[in-house]
Amino acid sequence: MSSVLRTTDRAISELLAGRHVFPVFQPIVDLATGGVVGLEALARGPAGSALEFPDRLFTAAHEAARLGELDMLCAERALECVLAVPNPPPLLFVNAEPSVLDQELSPRLGELLYGGLPFRIVLEFTERALPAVPGSLLRISGQVQQIGNGLALDDVGVDPMSLAFLPIIEPEVIKLDMSLVRNPEAANTRRVCEVVRSEARRTGAMVIAEGIETEKDLRAARELGAQWGQGWLFGRPGPIERADHRYQPAEVRAPRPGFHQPAGTPFAIAAAHGPVGPADPASIAAFLAGLGDTALLLISGDPGRPLPDLAERAGSLITIDDPAPGELTVVALGEGHGRVLTARAGTGLVTSDDLPTVAAVARALLTRYK
Repeated sequence: MSSVLRTTDRAISELLAGRHVFPVFQPIVDLATGGVVGLEALARGPAGSALEFPDRLFTAAHEAARLGELDMLCAERALECVLAVPNPPPLLFVNAEPSVLDQELSPRLGELLYGGLPFRIVLEFTERALPAVPGSLLRISGQVQQIGNGLALDDVGVDPMSLAFLPIIEPEVIKLDMSLVRNPEAANTRRVCEVVRSEARRTGAMVIAEGIETEKDLRAARELGAQWGQGWLFGRPGPIERADHRYQPAEVRAPRPGFHQPAGTPFAIAAAHGPVGPADPASIAAFLAGLGDTALLLISGDPGRPLPDLAERAGSLITIDDPAPGELTVVALGEGHGRVLTARAGTGLVTSDDLPTVAAVARALLTRYK
């Protein structure tokens, strides 16, 4: 092991042992009223050290194989800091590190979460988590909803995958990446925001624009459909003691326990929302031939066609190796649209392009993903 790695390992070990994470908090503002509706917690290491800022802090933890411990500690410290002030925000946004979503809660974090909080947590997933650990993401989403908290999908607009996963997660909050605010007239920005507005209308999600630094950014955020915003125009991140805001009530959709773990097999879910026809190889082949290019393709069972052929059409292909007995399911999701085919031996076949049905089938598949 090199001296640099040994130094990094020692620094991370000392930071974790001493719980030397010092979160800072940035306000999230209602763009219509200017009122503060919540705070986002941002991790910081010891001031003045090589690990003060999050890029180096999380890189060092990854190199030392301690990333999961650091992620838990950051969440613990954020909650502890907010619980220590007399005027907590209605909402506290906390980030989740995608690569360690499959870990169990630390005892301390479990104690904090289940001890009763005077505010609601919104757990932020970045789009990096979506294709990487979808099964764990849905499991954690279910836990978050079960205890009354909410979800946010962060950095929306950077990768088409985030738009494909939007109807699967159905977050309470959709966060537009700052690149969209900087380039409001770009074709990609318009396309992304059209999909986001449609999803927000359908599900009741709130839309936040990130990176608002100027009045020009503020105007762009409003034009793009954001209801809330955050950025240096409203305040830079700082210690919780400086967050002496007069908070306004934050109207966020109520939690939906069980939503991310739908009951029934993919075929049963689809059959409850559409007619069942005969299942024959020609119908399946025709469906597969008509898919075209898609952002996300989920397959469970044998589609009767080589997977590499199908993978060429997908931004991400996820195969589920634990299919429901006797069922074939193919889900294709793009930007604001989707299609599903599911067939059960001896029963029949269902196809649908109804987005809520497609998304429900996708959730049923991904909960089986290991």
